Amino acid sequence: MADKNLILGIIFGSLLFLMVVLFIIIFVWWYHKRRTYYNQEVSSMKSKYEQTLLQAQLEIQEQTLKNISQEIHDNVGQVLTLAKLNLATTTVAESSAAEKIKTSQQLIGKAIQDLRDLSRSLNTDYVEELGFVHSVEYELEILQKTGTIETELGIEGKIIKLDKHKELILFRIVQESIHNIIKHAEAKKISASIQFTADTIQIQINDNGKGFDLAPLNDTGNQSFGLGLRNMNNRATLIGAKFSVDSIIGNGTTVYLQLPVIETHI
Repeated sequence: MADKNLILGIIFGSLLFLMVVLFIIIFVWWYHKRRTYYNQEVSSMKSKYEQTLLQAQLEIQEQTLKNISQEIHDNVGQVLTLAKLNLATTTVAESSAAEKIKTSQQLIGKAIQDLRDLSRSLNTDYVEELGFVHSVEYELEILQKTGTIETELGIEGKIIKLDKHKELILFRIVQESIHNIIKHAEAKKISASIQFTADTIQIQINDNGKGFDLAPLNDTGNQSFGLGLRNMNNRATLIGAKFSVDSIIGNGTTVYLQLPVIETHI
């Protein structure tokens, strides 16, 4: 009887040991699988982040070149042409010659300053150089100078410097929002505000344009509508920001962005 109990004990102990070993093997396999999946997710997020960052840089470069072309055509070219005509019609014996020469000097001085501003924007790293807030300010100043639309920018709180990649993507979202207004809203004014608090950055871009119906955005079968808004939302999500839009037909549109200040690393 004792031998039988001993044998049963050995068998039970062996089974228990095998179950423990099997559990450990399954746990190690599951942990390895989860770890592999996690690493793949991190790698995918990093790749997506880098692709989005590169896309934002290329889009900023493209928009900068468009701005430069428009600025040279609308401002610098006209100012220099006016200075040239002013000097061409000036004669030494003319009583108003000194005044015309002075006016021409002022016009040429303005053209030089405009060219300096343009040369600064030729550096596609100007977002990193100026910082997010001053880049938005500069973007609105260029737009204001065209005379086609009025702009204003309000800043509240102490400016917080973010990771340069986050600032680049955040600026591109704001820039895209502004140019959507120019292309579609038929607005006369753009009002932007940036508010810094202890733990968030809150941004609003508002226009007084024609507005639009937001309902099609929720229609999964209509992916072409609001593609730009979806793109901005995806970029916001990638850097941990919240993105939303409010629009009323005939009463303008407001874009909201809220970004936690606490840095997260991908």
